[in-house]
Amino acid sequence: MAIYTVYEPPLRRGNTERDPTRFAFVRDGFHWVAFFFAALWMIWHRMWLVLLGYLVVAAALVVGLNLVGAPPAATAVVGFLLALLIGLEASSLRRWTLARRGWSNLGVVVADDPELAQRRFFDVWMANAEPPAPTPPAGRRSHAARADVIGLFPQPGAQP
Repeated sequence: MAIYTVYEPPLRRGNTERDPTRFAFVRDGFHWVAFFFAALWMIWHRMWLVLLGYLVVAAALVVGLNLVGAPPAATAVVGFLLALLIGLEASSLRRWTLARRGWSNLGVVVADDPELAQRRFFDVWMANAEPPAPTPPAGRRSHAARADVIGLFPQPGAQP
């Protein structure tokens, strides 16, 4: 079972309603694509600051190892360890990027795959969501405005 963290984007300008189609489900765990293709994975997820930091760290490691005269095998091991670190921390880096952009953390879901995670999350989310109250047409007085009447029946103990 995988653990997914659910993020909601900030509302777009002029928009007052949530857009569930834009929610992000970030799987916790090792990311093979980030391990093998770190820079491309960061570009795909638009993680520009993370990409910049990765490139600076990778360049500093290569330059530093060359300056101390490390053998090519040591450089390869350090490169492998950096790739391993990126693979292990890819989901944390993505969560950090989403939080930095103002996305809200809505919760955690445990599921076997992303589709099941979405189904479980939205089942609970819809069950907890309150339906919007109907608005009466303009010019008409709502029955709910009177404190002594619920629908067609008066409240118990209300004065007739």
